[in-house]
Amino acid sequence: MSTQAADLPKDVATLQAMVTEQSSTIASLTVKLAKLEHYVEQLVRARYGPRSEQLDPSQLTLFDTTATDKKKVSQPAESTIRVKEHQRRGGGRQELPEHLERKIVEHDLAEEQKQCPGCGKERQRIGCEESEQLEYEPAVLYVLVQRRWKYACRRCQEHVATAPPAAKPIAKGLPGPGLLSALVTGKYADHLPLYRLEDVFFRSGVELSRSTLSRWALQTAELLRPLYALMVREVLQSRVIHTDDTPMPVLDPELDHTRTARLWTYVGDWRHPLTVYDYTTSRKRDGPQQFLNGYSGYLAADAYGGYDGIYAGGLVKQVLCWAHARRKFYEARTVQPDEAHAALAFIARLYAVEDDLKALRYPISETSDLVQVTRHWHRERRRVRQRESLPILREFHAWLERAQHMLLPKSPVGQAIGYVLPRWVGSVATARTVALRSIITCQKE
Repeated sequence: MSTQAADLPKDVATLQAMVTEQSSTIASLTVKLAKLEHYVEQLVRARYGPRSEQLDPSQLTLFDTTATDKKKVSQPAESTIRVKEHQRRGGGRQELPEHLERKIVEHDLAEEQKQCPGCGKERQRIGCEESEQLEYEPAVLYVLVQRRWKYACRRCQEHVATAPPAAKPIAKGLPGPGLLSALVTGKYADHLPLYRLEDVFFRSGVELSRSTLSRWALQTAELLRPLYALMVREVLQSRVIHTDDTPMPVLDPELDHTRTARLWTYVGDWRHPLTVYDYTTSRKRDGPQQFLNGYSGYLAADAYGGYDGIYAGGLVKQVLCWAHARRKFYEARTVQPDEAHAALAFIARLYAVEDDLKALRYPISETSDLVQVTRHWHRERRRVRQRESLPILREFHAWLERAQHMLLPKSPVGQAIGYVLPRWVGSVATARTVALRSIITCQKE
C-alpha cells in the first residue's frame, strides 16, 4: 500500500488500523532481527571467538540503582562487583625440585694443568663451582627373564620340584605390569592413538602391532574392573554427586560417518573424593539411570531431561549448576545488554562469595583430626552461604519474576529467564535443605 500522504485513506479508523498493523509488524521484525543477530554472533563466536566466558567487570558497574526507568527492568542493588585478582608467574629460571635424583659429574684439571705457572709446584684443590642441568632419559624396554630353579632327588631319580612362577597380569602373556601401565597411560592420559604408541615402541627396538596393543588394553581393562566397581560403590555413598557428560566421536564400521557416544563423569563428595567415568553409546537416559540405580542423595547436574526419571522417585534431589544458567545470559549480553548484565551481576555476586570461601583455610598440625577440621570447614561454608548467598538468591529470584513480565519470552534474555525460573523450584524449594548452600558450588566453566 502506498504511504504517500495523498494516497492515504481519509478515514481515521482505517488510519488507526494501519498504524496498529504496522506497529505489530515492526515489533515482530525487530524481535526477529535481534534473534538473528544473536544467532549470528553465537556462530561467529563458536567458529572464531574465544571459548572463555569472562566478562569485563566494568560492564557490571554501569547500573544506577537510584534511577527508575519504566521501560527497563530494575537493576540489582549492589553496583560494585569484586573481581578475582590475577596471579602472574614471576620471570627468571625456576628452582629444580629437591625430590629429583642428583647425578654428580666431576670435571677436573688435567695433571699438567695442576702445575703452578709461577713456581712450578702442584696447585691445591680449594673448592668447586656447581651448576645444575635438567636432563631426561627416555623410557627403556628390557627383557625380564624369569628363571625358575628345579630340584630332584638324585637317589630316587624322581620327585622333581620347581619354584612357583611369578604372577603375571595377563596369563601366559608377554607384557609386564610396567609396559601395560605405559600403554594405558599413553592411550588414555596422554591421548596417544595406538599407531603412535606403535612408533614409540618401535623406536625402542621392539615391533608391537596395533592389534596386539589393542588386545593388551582390553585385557588391562578387565584386570581393572574390580577396582572400577569398588570406586563406583564408593562414589554412590556420597551425599552429593556432581555429574556431566561429554560427547565423543566414535568410529562405526556400519556407518559412513562417526557416531556420537557419551562419557559421563561422576564426582564424589569430600568424604568420597573419587572420579568415575561411565561410557555409553548414546545420550539416552538409560545411562545415568543405570549408574545411579539405588542412589539416595543430591545430584548436581545440568537441566538434561534424562535426569527427570531419577528425580521422580524422590530419593535423588536435584541441584542445578549456575554455570549453565549464566551462559545463556552471557550469550545475550550484546543483544540486550542492560538486562543481561543485570543478571550477570547477581551471579557474579554469588561467585564472589564462593571465591572468598575458597580462600578459607584452617591451620592443620600433625595432631589435628583431619575429619573434624574438614567438617568444621564445611559447617563454616554453610554458615557463610546462608548469610551471604541466600539473600542474593532471594533478590535475584524477585528480579527474574519482574523481568519475566517485562520482556518478550522469545527474546534472548527472555529465553534465559525461561530456562532458570521453571527450574528454580527443583533447585531451591525441592532441595531446600541443601540446594541454597550447594547450588552455587558447581565449578564455574
